[in-house]
Amino acid sequence: MTYFAELSSRQVAALASDARVPVLLLPVGAVEPHGPHAPLGTDPLISRGMCERAAARLAGDPGLRVLILPEVPYGVTRFAAGFAGGVSIGEETLYALLTEICGALTEQGLTRILLVNNHFEPAHLAVLRRVAETADVGFVDLVRRRYAARLTDEFRSGECHAGQYETSLVLADRPDLVDAAVQRGLPAVHVDLARGGVTDFASAGMTEAYCGTPAQATAEEGEKTFSVLTDILVEAIRELV
Repeated sequence: MTYFAELSSRQVAALASDARVPVLLLPVGAVEPHGPHAPLGTDPLISRGMCERAAARLAGDPGLRVLILPEVPYGVTRFAAGFAGGVSIGEETLYALLTEICGALTEQGLTRILLVNNHFEPAHLAVLRRVAETADVGFVDLVRRRYAARLTDEFRSGECHAGQYETSLVLADRPDLVDAAVQRGLPAVHVDLARGGVTDFASAGMTEAYCGTPAQATAEEGEKTFSVLTDILVEAIRELV
């Protein structure tokens, strides 16, 4: 079994005596608008996709056992204010939720936990970094240079909210959730969300809650990017162990 919540209580208790070291992956994201073409749950979908692929790749490893925790799909997403579908929670709410989840697990001896996140709003990232430090857990912080340098040009440009990068990943994992007819007709929107001073999508010029070039997204690009993301996550798992 790959999913932690599918185990029985007795099976979880047995992890302590397993020859394989248990590593728990916690997918994190946000429920927010991703243009007129992609699903609100794009970010947690990508996080979950990374976790599932990493778990599959390491399924035969004799030294560790990867388990995927139920995802936390809600995050800090004030940038999406004014668009239908955004569900933002406060920093302290997110911090309390994640630290208490991690604390409940570490108290049971399950100390190797990795936060896997694909929502990059600065306030959200700041919370995850604080959780990683105070709860003493791992965090795959994809915007750090060591990771970002391995991802696509659009990702590094900061024009990657519901653009080619994210839409390609959704097409690779759940193409049924992308409105392809709308996607193919969307013009490029050049807004760098990584630059300072951006406070919300609308005022930054993202009138349809996306930036980048979603019309160029393909499932093939998504599979290649997922492969890189899986490499990154597998390396982080091994570092944690």
